[in-house]
Amino acid sequence: MSYIGNTPITSAFLTNTFSGTGSQTVFTMTVAPANTSSCIVAVTGVLQDPSTYSVSGTTLTFSAAPPTGTSNISVRYLGIPASGVTTTAYRTVTDSTATANQTTFSIPSYTVGYVDVFRNGVRLPNADYTATSGTTVVLVNGCTAGDTITTVSFFVSSVLNAIPNSPASVGDTNIVDVSASKLTGSRTIPKGTMPAGAVLQVVNATYSTQVTTTSSSFVTTSLTASITPTSSTSKIFVIATMPMSTGTANENGKLTIYRNGSNIAPNTGLGVFQTSAVTYTGLTIQLLDSPATTSSTTYAVYGSASGGSTVTFNSLLTGASSSVITLMEIAA
Repeated sequence: MSYIGNTPITSAFLTNTFSGTGSQTVFTMTVAPANTSSCIVAVTGVLQDPSTYSVSGTTLTFSAAPPTGTSNISVRYLGIPASGVTTTAYRTVTDSTATANQTTFSIPSYTVGYVDVFRNGVRLPNADYTATSGTTVVLVNGCTAGDTITTVSFFVSSVLNAIPNSPASVGDTNIVDVSASKLTGSRTIPKGTMPAGAVLQVVNATYSTQVTTTSSSFVTTSLTASITPTSSTSKIFVIATMPMSTGTANENGKLTIYRNGSNIAPNTGLGVFQTSAVTYTGLTIQLLDSPATTSSTTYAVYGSASGGSTVTFNSLLTGASSSVITLMEIAA
């Protein structure tokens, strides 16, 4: 079938049917209408005035028992309130008896554009009244005393922003705060929410093989560790402890920190030791670095000797010993 303009759109109202027994007055509906004006009740095809029944939740109660019949009671829902959302998106019917020349009628609050006006049962066109205040209807022509003015109005509340009551449906932007009493059990706190100065992660490594050098240039001691910062603004606190020994008196050596193959220590050396006799020592060095990256970053301890001396790293005079390097990511 062809149409002028857009094809009409149709939809069906939800309807319940019941069978009267002649004595039953209470029936259970599948949904809860807002009030008696939000549903149309018919018995044996006859439309019932809302004053002859009441609704409370899903319970429909008649003031007098409908007659016996098979599916002779129907309830058609004009609008179903959103589940779990408090709203006043309801239809209200108001009857008023006019006085002579009366034009203004006060009615329950309505949304502008959602009101119909009837005079003695005849619907008035929009040009015959004004309904812009949300609480009154003003007729263009005054009434005759005794006229019945009926308004069918709607107060529409948007539920577009209602938070759904289903698992994993509430986003972070809907959460303002959570009380401490609700934070029970094991929880993972996002690293991005930690305050400045907080330790976000710790990496540790050891090395125990001896490394000997007479070089005055820095060489690797093979003590290394890698860390992947979670933020480019994080700082990395590096701390390393290394046993070192010499074979003769008055020998000295240095330690420094390399990042990804580059010396990042000021003055080319962080730690210095010098012996006055054949001895050993455990030297600790530390540095707070700003790598400005979220890529894997390797820190290594390098050492050197000076004056032709011989220095052994990862070593005590009595044999090999372990060196330790620890990397801590610090929130900026």
